Amino acid sequence: MFKKYYPTYFVESVFDIDYEKLFSKGITCLIFDIDNTLVPHGEDSNEKIDALFERLNSKGFKTLLLSNNSEERIKRFIKNIDTLYVHDAEKPKIDGFRKALDLLNSNKSSTIMIGDTVFTDIAGASDIGIDSILVRYIGFGNGEKIGIKRTAEAFILKFYFKSKYFKEISAKGNKNDSKQKTFL
Repeated sequence: MFKKYYPTYFVESVFDIDYEKLFSKGITCLIFDIDNTLVPHGEDSNEKIDALFERLNSKGFKTLLLSNNSEERIKRFIKNIDTLYVHDAEKPKIDGFRKALDLLNSNKSSTIMIGDTVFTDIAGASDIGIDSILVRYIGFGNGEKIGIKRTAEAFILKFYFKSKYFKEISAKGNKNDSKQKTFL
């Protein structure tokens, strides 16, 4: 019922992804969401994110930011990052994903989407046939109210973590232990 919203993999953060393992499986193109995936909503990139993209580029990955944000926001974010981008993507519509594949000169089987939201990042990737990695979203640590979309997302992910589809791809070697996974 919810399979469209199930990511291919789940990890805690972009720093827990085993990028070498992805590369060995033929994944050479990485599409990233920005807000609450790489940094808290609206924040600029930081040294840690800049270093991540530098490392990925040096390993031979092609990267792209796929965002519903404005071009101005993305240009501010990539000030120190060498990456392609698609702004105003209107995720989960697949047009932005198609444009991303075109810019990367890539195909679906060598590309993966990395994002924090099942309703935009994961659903859009699923609709176009790209594998996806869901990261735990950055935010709501300061007492902010959790919105209705995040509550609905938690409901879907409750089923995902108990499903046969749940896989974790982690550099830390964590096991698929759905009992330890909570999303909120």
